[in-house]
Amino acid sequence: MTEPSPGVAAAMEGELRLLDPLVRASAELLTQVLHPDYREIDSAGRVWNRDTMIASLTAEDAPRPGPLTASRMCGEQLDDEFVHLTYDTETKGHLAHRSSLWRLTDTGWVLYFHQATPFAMAADSGPGQD
Repeated sequence: MTEPSPGVAAAMEGELRLLDPLVRASAELLTQVLHPDYREIDSAGRVWNRDTMIASLTAEDAPRPGPLTASRMCGEQLDDEFVHLTYDTETKGHLAHRSSLWRLTDTGWVLYFHQATPFAMAADSGPGQD
Protein backbone atom coordinates (compact mmCIF):
# COMPACT_ATOMS: atom_id res chain seq x y z
CA MET A 1 0.00 0.00 0.00
CA THR A 2 1.38 3.41 -0.94
CA GLU A 3 1.57 6.34 1.42
CA PRO A 4 -1.04 9.05 0.85
CA SER A 5 0.07 12.35 -0.66
CA PRO A 6 0.76 15.15 1.85
CA GLY A 7 -2.58 16.74 0.88
CA VAL A 8 -4.54 13.54 1.44
CA ALA A 9 -2.76 12.96 4.76
CA ALA A 10 -3.57 16.53 5.88
CA ALA A 11 -7.22 16.16 4.83
CA MET A 12 -7.52 12.86 6.71
CA GLU A 13 -6.01 14.43 9.81
CA GLY A 14 -8.44 17.34 9.54
CA GLU A 15 -11.42 15.04 9.02
CA LEU A 16 -10.54 12.99 12.10
CA ARG A 17 -10.05 16.22 14.04
CA LEU A 18 -13.61 17.24 13.15
CA LEU A 19 -14.90 14.05 14.74
CA ASP A 20 -13.43 15.13 18.10
CA PRO A 21 -16.23 16.37 20.41
CA LEU A 22 -13.95 19.14 21.74
CA VAL A 23 -13.39 20.51 18.23
CA ARG A 24 -17.08 20.19 17.37
CA ALA A 25 -18.01 22.26 20.44
CA SER A 26 -15.54 25.10 19.74
CA ALA A 27 -16.50 27.93 17.36
CA GLU A 28 -12.85 29.02 17.29
CA LEU A 29 -11.56 25.59 16.24
CA LEU A 30 -14.38 25.05 13.73
CA THR A 31 -13.62 28.44 12.14
CA GLN A 32 -10.04 27.27 11.60
CA VAL A 33 -11.11 24.02 9.90
CA LEU A 34 -14.16 25.08 7.85
CA HIS A 35 -13.65 27.12 4.66
CA PRO A 36 -15.51 30.48 4.59
CA ASP A 37 -17.59 29.13 1.65
CA TYR A 38 -18.22 25.76 3.37
CA ARG A 39 -21.40 23.89 2.43
CA GLU A 40 -22.81 20.61 3.75
CA ILE A 41 -25.69 18.32 2.90
CA ASP A 42 -26.27 16.25 6.02
CA SER A 43 -27.66 12.73 6.31
CA ALA A 44 -31.20 14.13 6.70
CA GLY A 45 -30.88 16.17 3.49
CA ARG A 46 -30.53 19.55 5.21
CA VAL A 47 -28.18 22.10 3.63
CA TRP A 48 -25.77 23.99 5.90
CA ASN A 49 -23.24 26.78 5.45
CA ARG A 50 -20.29 27.56 7.70
CA ASP A 51 -22.16 29.98 9.97
CA THR A 52 -25.23 27.77 10.46
CA MET A 53 -23.06 24.70 11.07
CA ILE A 54 -20.90 26.42 13.66
CA ALA A 55 -23.96 27.89 15.40
CA SER A 56 -25.66 24.50 15.47
CA LEU A 57 -22.66 22.55 16.75
CA THR A 58 -21.71 25.08 19.43
CA ALA A 59 -25.17 25.94 20.74
CA GLU A 60 -25.55 25.35 24.46
CA ASP A 61 -28.44 22.93 23.81
CA ALA A 62 -26.75 21.22 20.82
CA PRO A 63 -27.28 17.46 20.78
CA ARG A 64 -24.10 15.56 21.52
CA PRO A 65 -24.14 12.42 19.38
CA GLY A 66 -21.43 10.70 21.36
CA PRO A 67 -18.36 9.15 19.83
CA LEU A 68 -18.23 9.03 16.04
CA THR A 69 -16.26 6.10 14.66
CA ALA A 70 -14.73 6.47 11.20
CA SER A 71 -13.82 3.54 8.98
CA ARG A 72 -12.74 2.83 5.39
CA MET A 73 -11.30 6.32 4.94
CA CYS A 74 -9.57 6.84 1.63
CA GLY A 75 -8.62 9.89 -0.37
CA GLU A 76 -7.46 11.16 -3.70
CA GLN A 77 -5.52 14.30 -4.53
CA LEU A 78 -7.56 15.83 -7.36
CA ASP A 79 -5.08 18.63 -8.11
CA ASP A 80 -2.76 20.94 -6.17
CA GLU A 81 -5.72 22.63 -4.45
CA PHE A 82 -8.30 19.89 -3.80
CA VAL A 83 -8.48 16.51 -2.03
CA HIS A 84 -11.53 14.23 -2.03
CA LEU A 85 -12.11 11.88 0.93
CA THR A 86 -14.68 9.15 1.41
CA TYR A 87 -15.34 7.18 4.58
CA ASP A 88 -18.07 5.72 6.76
CA THR A 89 -19.13 6.76 10.24
CA GLU A 90 -21.07 5.06 12.99
CA THR A 91 -22.59 6.70 16.04
CA LYS A 92 -25.15 5.07 18.30
CA GLY A 93 -26.03 2.57 15.57
CA HIS A 94 -26.49 5.20 12.85
CA LEU A 95 -24.34 4.60 9.77
CA ALA A 96 -23.44 7.13 7.07
CA HIS A 97 -21.28 7.17 3.95
CA ARG A 98 -19.41 10.46 3.90
CA SER A 99 -17.74 12.45 1.16
CA SER A 100 -15.59 15.52 1.81
CA LEU A 101 -13.81 17.99 -0.42
CA TRP A 102 -10.81 19.68 1.21
CA ARG A 103 -9.25 22.83 -0.23
CA LEU A 104 -5.74 24.20 0.24
CA THR A 105 -5.70 27.84 1.37
CA ASP A 106 -3.01 30.21 2.61
CA THR A 107 -3.63 28.88 6.14
CA GLY A 108 -3.59 25.18 5.18
CA TRP A 109 -6.16 22.51 4.29
CA VAL A 110 -9.77 23.35 5.20
CA LEU A 111 -13.06 21.56 4.64
CA TYR A 112 -14.86 23.06 1.63
CA PHE A 113 -17.80 20.65 1.10
CA HIS A 114 -19.24 17.65 2.93
CA GLN A 115 -22.10 15.25 2.27
CA ALA A 116 -23.44 12.36 4.35
CA THR A 117 -25.78 9.62 3.19
CA PRO A 118 -27.32 7.16 5.67
CA PHE A 119 -27.07 3.44 4.95
CA ALA A 120 -27.83 0.09 6.52
CA MET A 121 -24.98 -2.41 6.77
CA ALA A 122 -27.04 -5.24 5.29
CA ALA A 123 -27.90 -3.12 2.24
CA ASP A 124 -24.39 -1.84 1.46
CA SER A 125 -20.88 -3.04 2.16
CA GLY A 126 -19.23 0.39 2.02
CA PRO A 127 -17.50 2.86 -0.27
CA GLY A 128 -15.78 1.34 -3.24
CA GLN A 129 -17.20 -2.09 -2.45
CA ASP A 130 -19.17 -3.92 -5.10
